[in-house]
Amino acid sequence: MISINDLDFHFGSRTLYDKANLHIKPKDKIGLIGLNGTGKSTLLRVLVGEYKADGGSISMSKDVTLGFLNQDLLSYDTHESILTVAMQAFEEALNLQKRIDEILVEFETNYTDDLVEKLADAQERFEALGGYTMQAQAEEILEGLGFTTEELQKPLKTFSGGWRMRVMLAKILLQKPSLLLLDEPTNHLDLPSIKWIENYLSSYEGAVIIVSHDREFLDRTTNTTVEVTGGKLVQYAGNYSYYLEEKEERNAIQKGAFENQQAQIRQAERFIERFKAKASKAKQAQSRVKALDKLERIEDVAGDAAKVNIKFNFTVQPGRHILRMEHVGKKYGEKLIFRDTHVHIERGDKIALIGANGKGKSTLMRLVAGQEAPTAGNHQLGHNVIMSFYAQHQLESLNVDNEILQEMSEAGSKRNDMELRSVLGSFLFTGDQVYKKIKVLSGGEKSRVALAKTLISEANFLLLDEPTNHLDMQSVNILIQALEQYEGTFIVISHDRFFVENVATKIWFIEDYQLKEYPGTYAEYELWQEDREKAAKKAGLPSPSAPKPLPKPEPVKETVPASPSSSKQKKELAEVEARIESLEKELAQYEAQLADPGIYGNAAQLKDATLKFEQVKKELAAQTKRWEELM
Repeated sequence: MISINDLDFHFGSRTLYDKANLHIKPKDKIGLIGLNGTGKSTLLRVLVGEYKADGGSISMSKDVTLGFLNQDLLSYDTHESILTVAMQAFEEALNLQKRIDEILVEFETNYTDDLVEKLADAQERFEALGGYTMQAQAEEILEGLGFTTEELQKPLKTFSGGWRMRVMLAKILLQKPSLLLLDEPTNHLDLPSIKWIENYLSSYEGAVIIVSHDREFLDRTTNTTVEVTGGKLVQYAGNYSYYLEEKEERNAIQKGAFENQQAQIRQAERFIERFKAKASKAKQAQSRVKALDKLERIEDVAGDAAKVNIKFNFTVQPGRHILRMEHVGKKYGEKLIFRDTHVHIERGDKIALIGANGKGKSTLMRLVAGQEAPTAGNHQLGHNVIMSFYAQHQLESLNVDNEILQEMSEAGSKRNDMELRSVLGSFLFTGDQVYKKIKVLSGGEKSRVALAKTLISEANFLLLDEPTNHLDMQSVNILIQALEQYEGTFIVISHDRFFVENVATKIWFIEDYQLKEYPGTYAEYELWQEDREKAAKKAGLPSPSAPKPLPKPEPVKETVPASPSSSKQKKELAEVEARIESLEKELAQYEAQLADPGIYGNAAQLKDATLKFEQVKKELAAQTKRWEELM
């Protein structure tokens, strides 16, 4: 399908690719991995033609179509609804719909066989493109990515960047390109949406290349791993877990070959040194020198697994109870977030708060931190508790004019420069890098600085809201090691399942507007949830995680008779709902009729069915609009 041959690419004097090769087959599911800055996103941009290679070639079949999801799409802005934006994927079908409408209008004054033939061709092509189901497809994918049915008609402009990215992802998925290029697709997704994407990609008929720092996501969606390293594209025939095992074996072989070669080199050098001045051996010594010059050197295995060793200093030890919140309620206007919920945190708890976006996870963290007041209930912080709160907005509080080491010094931990440099080394800032200005750092580097500041704060209670955002796999591993060594208490919000599984011993989730706790690891929690879902399904009950109706308020004793106008509206509403149901059935009948190839041989029958289809569709739209007004 696509062949990359001897690819060369440079940024200034820096070489990203040097004679790199890769063959992408039609159903490959590739995880593209490598350290930050090695050129993963660059390769995707070279494939779509945004960047031009300095050498080599990329051969691509003529029928190959590409769909590229990247962070630049966040800037797209429009007043159109998110459903309309997603349906832009069906460009040809939408144009055909306009043409069909134009022909039907022309029928009213100019009914000819030629026009009937054009209509038949247009409708046949429209059906082949999935025109009659394109709205249903768009709705299914948008709702799978976390949008509610009511939100589909809202303008894209009213949504935040993360939600806009979901719309652009939906549009690309609807296009069904032969090669999907996904650059960090899980960055803006919550856990239910990530799982939905995993299921979607598992049955996707085309090829996929995914750049991601989410190990679990790569394991569940890819069957091939390509590592960008040393300017090459090194392929492994399995998912990320397979890659780790295989690379360890390859590294062991390479390490052995490197050490053997080094021993041979040392032996040859000793021979040269010993006999280069001896006339009888000078020729042999010279021959060894030439052999060493021609020798293709085996490189040593580069150690990319950073080890963390942070000494956490607690000025004071907290009491047994870190925090208690009783009968907590929280509302924003009429929107209910929590009702009669309880929060109990004990010293040494390692808690992960998980779940879908919009359930109130960040609100709960702010309530725990005391940054927001509950609308009901009480908040009691334990004895000697020192709290530190990390969230994405903490990046904005970094002093951009400070150097990294200076920023750490001003955190007030009373550690000397040597200790701070040791901590920064654990977070991949080594040597002169500690003198870099904050303003020149990438998002991931700023996250590492902010996390390092949080961890040296001497706090015995940490609140970490999405700490793995913008971090690569190596940095996530560093954070895991740091939290494993941390002897205090913490709550972490994360959608990274590998991270959660490795740091948390308790799982918090929000259900029915209340905080619930599972006393175990994430893997155990997932099995427990699956059992709950199966039991509910078997008993014919709704999903346990589905929101339950709120208790109805006590009825007011004094009744007010309904006004004639409200009674009239209720009657009309019932009539409109009945009419909509009837029209939907009628429309389905005409859709089935138009989908039958036999109708295109009978011009009169085709015209009659098409006109009636359009009339019913227009009336259905009018009745739906009236229903919305009455509601």
